[in-house]
Amino acid sequence: MIKHIVMWKLKNPGDAARFKAQLDSCKGLVPGMREFEAAIRTEGLEANVDVVLVSAFDDKAALQAYLEHPVHVEVSAVLGGLRESRTVLDYEI
Repeated sequence: MIKHIVMWKLKNPGDAARFKAQLDSCKGLVPGMREFEAAIRTEGLEANVDVVLVSAFDDKAALQAYLEHPVHVEVSAVLGGLRESRTVLDYEI
């Protein structure tokens, strides 16, 4: 299984809910997606980023299918303009 974790620092933290809503549209896009959870920072709790995505895929092929899916590509293009930075960690479990 492959874990795919992505974290974003936004130009305007007030866009976090809209950003998360766009991410949520990618849930269940491809076979082999086992987990998909998008979250925004909680006021009063420690955070260095504004939005996080924690997802899991059966294998590298399922992750690649997700990354190349037209909906994901479109969402990524929209969200790219809202972010200040993006950090990714993919790892095998």
